[in-house]
Amino acid sequence: MEMLAGFPDGVATVLIAMIPITELRASIPIAITQFDMNPIIAMGYSILGNVIAGAIVLVFVEKVLHLFLAQSDVLKNLWQKYIDRIHNKNKEKFEKWGAVTLVIFVAIPLPMTGIFTGAVAASIFQIPFRQAFPLLAVGSIISGTIVTLITVGATNVF
Repeated sequence: MEMLAGFPDGVATVLIAMIPITELRASIPIAITQFDMNPIIAMGYSILGNVIAGAIVLVFVEKVLHLFLAQSDVLKNLWQKYIDRIHNKNKEKFEKWGAVTLVIFVAIPLPMTGIFTGAVAASIFQIPFRQAFPLLAVGSIISGTIVTLITVGATNVF
């Protein structure tokens, strides 16, 4: 949080939402509880940051990965295990449910789900940007709504 201290709250919220591991699961609660931001505004900034990150991953994931993975067999092996896990875990779902799977995958606000993993899955399953981006955005909106409702509910209880 200290490295974001110089940024306006909205910009900090967008940047936190762009962090791969936490995404908007962290940015919304931080914006509401630490920045004292209106929940709807916190959700909006968080979804914006999350969707920007998803678009970046969709556009650059394959290009950047090829550069990094060519440098290290260890990274290549770790990435392949990650890809295999996503592919094996979701192959049947993608075959059965298609695009809906991507929305649901991003919408569930749990660790190892979200827009980053969804964008990687879209790449793995060769879903074109024009189709994947709106699906990721819808999933992000659903996830942001869930996290906002949980955060507001929790702050009202405590």
